[in-house]
Amino acid sequence: MSVVDEVKAQLDIVDIVSQTVKLRRTGKNYIGFCPFHSNTRTPAFVVFPDSQTWRCFGACNEGGDIFRFVMKREGWDFAETLRYLADKAGVQLSPRTQESSADESHKEALRQVLEEAVQFFRRQMLETDEGRQALDYLHQRGLSDETIKIWGLGYAPSSWNALGSALQRKGYNQSLLESAGLITLREDGTSYDRFRQRLMFPIRDTYGKMAGFGGRILFSEDQTAAKYINSPRTDLFDKGGLLYGLDMARREIRKSEQAVIVEGYMDVIGLHQAGFHNAVSPMGTALTEDQFTLLKKFSRNIVLALDPDAAGEKATLRGLETARQTLDQEAELRFDARGLLHVESRLRADIRVTTLPEGKDPDEIVLADPKAWEQIVAKAKPVVVHVMETLAASQNLEDAKVKREIAAQVLPLIEDVADPVEREAYREQLARLLHVDVRALLASTPQKRQPRRSRGAQREAMLSPEASPLADSASRNRILEKEALQALLRDPESLYRLNRSLGLLGLESFDEADFMESDFRQGFKLVKASLEQDLMSPKEYLEENLPEGLEEKDEPPTMSKILPPSEEKRLAEQVRTVVRIRRNVVQDRIQEIQFLQSELEEKTFSEEEAQILLLELLNRRRILDLAFQSPLAGGSNLSYKHSR
Repeated sequence: MSVVDEVKAQLDIVDIVSQTVKLRRTGKNYIGFCPFHSNTRTPAFVVFPDSQTWRCFGACNEGGDIFRFVMKREGWDFAETLRYLADKAGVQLSPRTQESSADESHKEALRQVLEEAVQFFRRQMLETDEGRQALDYLHQRGLSDETIKIWGLGYAPSSWNALGSALQRKGYNQSLLESAGLITLREDGTSYDRFRQRLMFPIRDTYGKMAGFGGRILFSEDQTAAKYINSPRTDLFDKGGLLYGLDMARREIRKSEQAVIVEGYMDVIGLHQAGFHNAVSPMGTALTEDQFTLLKKFSRNIVLALDPDAAGEKATLRGLETARQTLDQEAELRFDARGLLHVESRLRADIRVTTLPEGKDPDEIVLADPKAWEQIVAKAKPVVVHVMETLAASQNLEDAKVKREIAAQVLPLIEDVADPVEREAYREQLARLLHVDVRALLASTPQKRQPRRSRGAQREAMLSPEASPLADSASRNRILEKEALQALLRDPESLYRLNRSLGLLGLESFDEADFMESDFRQGFKLVKASLEQDLMSPKEYLEENLPEGLEEKDEPPTMSKILPPSEEKRLAEQVRTVVRIRRNVVQDRIQEIQFLQSELEEKTFSEEEAQILLLELLNRRRILDLAFQSPLAGGSNLSYKHSR
């Protein structure tokens, strides 16, 4: 992941824009008056959280990503903006060194060998008698072959060195296998496989890249063996910083505005198979701060659905405390009798806890009756209510000291609730539970004085939006823009040939306006500058001036690198990429105009204006569709002729 990607992963464009623009949520997006031109009649500035982009449909008619917004707002260049946003995101900027390059190469090598291990474990499950017992077990648990394939499940054989030997025969050295957490070294220098006789669960990071494994013991006669083990801590794997299934669940979490945390791997897989794609697992009962932080970007509505045994209940309470300390808090000013301003921290999340039937796991529940799972999640109780009932269970509520202890634990949680009506309702509910007067609870409520927070830290609370096609388009276009830029960085002079082909198709020349991503737009400017100067070759100019994050990383050799395509094919691929970028942008504009006309009370355009704009965009899309079929773009339509 580049530095720019890391910064974007940590920041939300809604938070950044709302520092200077008053935004109002409408449907799944946010709207306000454009800060870049005077307009007090109709708000035509829209922020799209799913794609993390903005656009002004007024006089500016501009848009872009979070970097482009800050650059335009502050008048900064890309480097200044990167430093500012990296500081806000807590991302450390450092010049690219031989050591950092070597570290990234090492991590790529670890991911590669872990992917090899995924394939090894899968073959063992499908092609060996021992492994087929694991496959039978999965079928008995209700998983289909398609689900097993999607999640990459496999089997680690009982042999002490089957995996290590197989990977070393492929050229991977012992040191790399140990660094990946696949083998353990003995004192005499020999090694053995870490995972043996276990059902294997590949664990991936938020972006779907391999990080490690979880293994469940199967058919072992060793009664002392742990039921589950995970990869040891490595450069890629830190159990407390990962959530199992988040790479598969993040889109649905954003769409449904809810994340459901369950305890085990099989729980997650079973729920996804049944159509509940917002489930993730902390891979253990102890929820960590980093895991809650991972969920923040996708949703602040969280349901904890951990197993109802003693360990699960304790883990739930630990998790609730972690959640209170982790999720962003907003400040509330209050005037007291002494004339002083106090700042009380209030949670910005809706955290609920569901109680599972005794002895039933989520995957068993959903396999028997999917609607039962829907009802369980729907009945999830707010944090305060869950804590009340958990602490009061099996207690003698006639004992005054028990009442005092429960009140002492619940009242601080009640004070963390932002809404005063909710706080009052919870106090009354606690009073009824303990059979005491609510005034007694008010008298014992702790009054904590909090240090005043800076203005910059007081951010508006924003709800996570529903997912939209714009999110997919933004993700695709970032990949396409990167491909287009990397092709030009490898061969800057190919820009001339590319623009000649685009001209033959009746399309405009490829320019910086085609880039929505600010870092790639900056890279394109450097490509043009390299062609306009004559002090050195374009490649040398780029090597001296290209910033960190835009450099092409070394990758394992592929067939296209061993047998590189012809210049004609490379050019066709460049043309095809540009056409796809432009078509995606046109499709975005169509959806944005439809949003403006259908979801806002005050229409940005008249019906006639909207129809004219849509017809123009549809015609542009038709032209791009035709260009896509041309041989110049790698298509097969030999009779293509451009038309305007």
